[in-house]
Amino acid sequence: MTQRMLLRALALIAVLWAVTWAADVSGQWRAEYTSPDGQTRQSTFTFKVDGETLTGTVASAMGEAKISDGKVSGDQITFTVIRDFGGNEVKFSYKGKVSGDEIKLAVTANFGGEDRTFEMTAKRQK
Repeated sequence: MTQRMLLRALALIAVLWAVTWAADVSGQWRAEYTSPDGQTRQSTFTFKVDGETLTGTVASAMGEAKISDGKVSGDQITFTVIRDFGGNEVKFSYKGKVSGDEIKLAVTANFGGEDRTFEMTAKRQK
């Protein structure tokens, strides 16, 4: 019984450690990037973190969209954004790594049955 309690305690400590050391991405971040169509674009991310849950919005020339399915685990973040393109919903999946005041993001979206991936670097706005 003692060994089982020790293992449970260690598991709890590991979970608490992961939550404690999750990257602090709360706040506003801005990225300039080249989209798959070759255009230079800008997006502003407003992140809110509660434990390992990431919420917020992404604003661009297309307007503002809500972040869903957001997670923070250590220095890794993931989230999705649904955008409307002429009546067609397109899901953008973001995966990123936080390093200080920068987040390197890989973004994947499906346009016309074809996945397109591009990268961007978001910088914390102070």
